[in-house]
Amino acid sequence: MDSRSPRLVDVARRAGVSTATASRALNPTTRGVRDANRARVLAAAEELGYTTNLAAQTVARGRTRGVTLIVKAMPDDYANPMVAGVVNATHREGLPLNLVVAGSGTDDLVRAIDAARGRRAQVLMTIGGRFVDDRGTDKMVTALERYEADGGRVVLITQPGLPFDTVAYANREGAKELARTLVELGYEHFAILAGFANGLTQRDRTQGFLEGLAESGVELSADRVVTGDFTRDAAYAAAGDLVRRGIRLDAIFAVNDAMALGALSLLRDAGPRGQGVAVAGFDDIKALRDVTPGLTTVHLPWDDVAAEAIRLALSERPAEPRVSVVRGHVVVRESTPDRRMHPTAEGETT
Repeated sequence: MDSRSPRLVDVARRAGVSTATASRALNPTTRGVRDANRARVLAAAEELGYTTNLAAQTVARGRTRGVTLIVKAMPDDYANPMVAGVVNATHREGLPLNLVVAGSGTDDLVRAIDAARGRRAQVLMTIGGRFVDDRGTDKMVTALERYEADGGRVVLITQPGLPFDTVAYANREGAKELARTLVELGYEHFAILAGFANGLTQRDRTQGFLEGLAESGVELSADRVVTGDFTRDAAYAAAGDLVRRGIRLDAIFAVNDAMALGALSLLRDAGPRGQGVAVAGFDDIKALRDVTPGLTTVHLPWDDVAAEAIRLALSERPAEPRVSVVRGHVVVRESTPDRRMHPTAEGETT
């Protein structure tokens, strides 16, 4: 009885194809194999118990087994949970990880992608938001296509819309759910700290929140949507401007948690003028565990995001790019107490 492990040539013989065809059919980064042949090869591999040697494949293609993760410059509190998720996911898969921090511009990202081609990692991931009508997007897409043409795999953790496998967040839906929740808690007079006016993530979260308010019968005037930088300090300044303007306000939605923490700090520092104003954010960064009062936010399952990105990267390359949307859920904490239980006195303004 032959006790040796099945080889590629055995799979090819069982499927009735050449060894080269069998190799291409079992290689998730290769296209050009007819569906019928691929199906026969996969069936033969399963019957024989043949396991593709991924490490040998990457060496044969001149690639190293592992992941290069490129992170665009962004607030640390926003980047950390995503990076930590990828670190954990690659560790579980036994994949080496190389972390590259690029600048904030698209040209910076293109340079980082081109440099990553020289390291020839099996998988290239990028993390970071995109902007409306970014003129550098075409250059970035070209750089990523070159990476895949060289035999690598590209997976994006960002908004959908580019021709690569992408893991995206349900930003609009999460913000809409948050708005409805706050109205149900008795809040009526809102402002939004919206971050970059041309940022896709910020736009989707802002629009989702506005839609949730509208569905609950609350309209928000344009002067209550404040744009600016996507940072804690910018939110601190913007919340201060809202307080100085003296508008009636009982809740602030900041489109990320770092900004929400800036708003909370300003309201604390503002003394009596800042009392009674609730704050909510988006992301549920781990730093919130040490924040008082606890911040109401939209929880995103960062480990699930990263695990899904790794799954896409290691699975068979599809004929068309895939988009996997990860959904969050609202977590209500002490920063938005139930106003139905403790209503503001009649005629009081905050």
